[in-house]
Order: sequence, then structure tokens, then C-alpha cells
Amino acid sequence: MNIAEKILSLSKKHEKLTAENLSNMIKHRSLSTKEEGAATELMNQMEAAGFDEVRRDKLGNVIGRIGNGKKVLAIDGHIDVVDLGNLSNWNFDPLGGEIKDGFVHGRGSADQKGGPVAAVTAGKILKEIGVPEDLTLLVTGTVMEEDCDGLCWKYLVEEEKIKPDAVIVTEPTNLNIYRGHRGRMEIEVEFNGISSHGSAPERGKNAIYMASRAVLEIEKLNDRLLYDDFLGKGSVTLSEFVSSSPSLCAVADYAKIHLDRRLTWGEDKQLALSQVEEIVKEFNGKVILLEYKEKGYTGFEYGMQKYYPTWKLEESHPVIQKGIETYKSLFNSEPVVDKWTFSTNGVTINGYYGIPVIGFGPGNEVLAHAPNEKVPIDDLVKASTFYAAYAYNF
Repeated sequence: MNIAEKILSLSKKHEKLTAENLSNMIKHRSLSTKEEGAATELMNQMEAAGFDEVRRDKLGNVIGRIGNGKKVLAIDGHIDVVDLGNLSNWNFDPLGGEIKDGFVHGRGSADQKGGPVAAVTAGKILKEIGVPEDLTLLVTGTVMEEDCDGLCWKYLVEEEKIKPDAVIVTEPTNLNIYRGHRGRMEIEVEFNGISSHGSAPERGKNAIYMASRAVLEIEKLNDRLLYDDFLGKGSVTLSEFVSSSPSLCAVADYAKIHLDRRLTWGEDKQLALSQVEEIVKEFNGKVILLEYKEKGYTGFEYGMQKYYPTWKLEESHPVIQKGIETYKSLFNSEPVVDKWTFSTNGVTINGYYGIPVIGFGPGNEVLAHAPNEKVPIDDLVKASTFYAAYAYNF
């Protein structure tokens, strides 16, 4: 029996354990900044799997290590989830972790506790077949991703001084290989007018009108943004409009808009801000790139700008090619090589720090943030197989 066959066999052998581990993770609600229960559960699972070192950092990220070689591979998955939404839209308990009909059900099953749980099984498999001498494998259960993509990896790189040779991001890919996605920004624009009595609006300067004229131009801007053959088109949309005035019988003297800006290849922070500034300058609009700063469940406060860079690797990149070769050797078929629609920790890992990233995760991204979220147990098995084989050959 060759290595690929051994790994396949052990992944199948541990199928029940992997599903039960995910079920236990789902039972911890773990909203962003409230991940402590899920973090402790993941640490316990790593220790049971025989990891050489298991710890949590000051921000609350879980870091499990196997091996002590010069080649460092990380397998990353965030353990925070979005909230449950309207419970009447769910056909089962979103925090029940029910294992039924070949699926593990519940919030976070696909987005994205299934990934780190499968990575723990992969670590267990490596311990059973023998860890290559030149390998260090890190499995990271990261926090606060849903609130601020990549903040966790900003902390890992800058404060923990962890900079792997490559990272597998385990966000759901439907077991396809992903090599990039668009970036994004959160932008606010403030408009200051002059109030007057509503019976004589000509005496004032209405901030709502100013903002509204700007919004119509921003709508036109969306149509002329850049296009990339792989990542698609950049986009901008208005997601919030707020205004105020001294009274409902007065001209509004303040308005604020919030823009969701998605960045394709060739677009960056400076370009996106300058495009909006050009539109709002005639209204003296103030353009603000927002900041995120919150306390994690550990009580430690950390933050970054809400600029999440676009990233992609070419299909010819060695990290992607190794993934394709690993997939073919395990599953005897050609993988689909594609991209995420949404944003991941890759914005920081590759977008800021240039660390090569390959995406491979259990579950379908269409269920992310949706009711009736679930993940196939077969996906979990195949993911743990892929992670173990990729690490073994790294």
C-alpha cells in the first residue's frame, strides 16, 4: 500500500471521529470575539490527535503544531461564525450539530468549522504514518474573521512572527482548488450642509441632496470599473445612507453613505479612494477608509484598516501545481481550479504578506451565511485526505 492509499484508508477510518468533532464544534455558537468555547474544543481535539504543541495566542487564535522541520505549511480555518438569522428559515437546530443522511448540520458546518476539523484529522493521520523530518505543520483555528477578514493573520505574522512557506485556506470550495478572489474595502463619505427652516429650504444647503447626487454618480462608476479575466469585475454599491437635521421641520445638515467596494486585479486602495474623491469633491464630501478595532474574547484589543487586498496565484505557481498533483493522485480525476466569490483570510496572508495560498475546503460556499447550512461527511473525509497528502509531500 503506497502513501496515498494509506492516507485514503486512514481518512475513511476516522470518518466518524471527524464528523463528531465537527458536531461538537457547531454546538459552540462562537460569534466573532466570542469564540472561546470553540477554541477550547478545537484545542482538545488537537491534543487528542497527538499534536506536538497546542496553544492559543493573545488574540485568541488556536495554533497546533506537528513536526519541527524547515519547511513550514499552515492549514488555516476561522472558527467564528455569523449569527443564526431568522430561526423560522431553518429546518433543524442550527446549533444542534446533527449528523444525519450523510451530512453534519448547523451554523458553521461549511463556513467554516469543517475545514479546521478536517485539518486536525489530517494531523492525526500524519502522526500515524510518520511525519516527514523536514516538515512543520501548523493548523490554525483563527478568530474574528467574519468581522474583519485577515485580522487574525495580521496578528500571527506581525506579533507571533509566523510566516509559513505556504498556507492552505480551508474556506468552502466544494472540494475544488481555488487560487484567488477579489479584494474589498469599506468606505464612508460624509457630507456637511447648512440647516434652515423647512418652510424656507432655499436658505439652507441640504446634505441629503448632496449625498444623493454623489450616489447617482457612484452608481455610474460601478459600470466602468476594471475587469479581470479570472477574478471578474470590480464593483461598488451603496449599503447604507444616514442623515440628520435639527428637526423634521428643517433642512438636513448632515448625511453619510457607506460603500461596499469589491476590488478586482489591478485595483487597490489608492485607486478606489481617488475614484470616490473625484466624484464627491464638488460637494466637499469627506472620504474615509474605515478602521476595525475590537477586543477579542481574551480581552486583547487589536485592529487594522478595512482594506482587504485582491490576491491571486497563477495556475502555474508551484503551490497550486502541487495541489493539482495531490488531487489527481488521490482521486484519479482532474480538479476544478477556480476562485471564491467572497473574501477570506487570503487577503492578509497573500495580499499583504505575499505568502502563497491555495484554497481547498469541504462544503459549498452557497451555504455560507445561509439557513440550513450543512456539509457532506464525504467532503470532510476528502478534505482530511487532501490536507494530509499535501503536507506529507510538501
